[in-house]
Amino acid sequence: MKVFIFLCLGSLTVLSFTITPQQDKLQESISKGQDIYTDFCINCHMANGEGVEKTFPPLAKSDYLKNNREASIRGIKYGQKGEITVNGTVYNGYMAPMGLDDDEIADVMNFINNNWGNSNTKMVTKEEVAAVKK
Repeated sequence: MKVFIFLCLGSLTVLSFTITPQQDKLQESISKGQDIYTDFCINCHMANGEGVEKTFPPLAKSDYLKNNREASIRGIKYGQKGEITVNGTVYNGYMAPMGLDDDEIADVMNFINNNWGNSNTKMVTKEEVAAVKK
């Protein structure tokens, strides 16, 4: 998909760039993931992804999310129990499994990986999620 942007800065300038099919798929996944986040995650991790201090870990600017991709997927898929350290704070709580399908887990991971100061253009796929075992 080619996108054209017109800017008027004293003269007409045309900028064009191409959005690759992969980028398009990621954006679609992020959009679906936002809806899933709103339905399943927002009550604990909050609308801004900052969580609740010492109770529910933040997803915003999360070093854990960035450095523990498979463990993050596993936590959503099977639930999370026990100690984890996020941004220097230890959390020792319980997150029940959400009952999401592999494609829904991929979508919500893509949403949280690309919001609130997180950036990860390597798309999580349903195949990657399916490969994560308990």
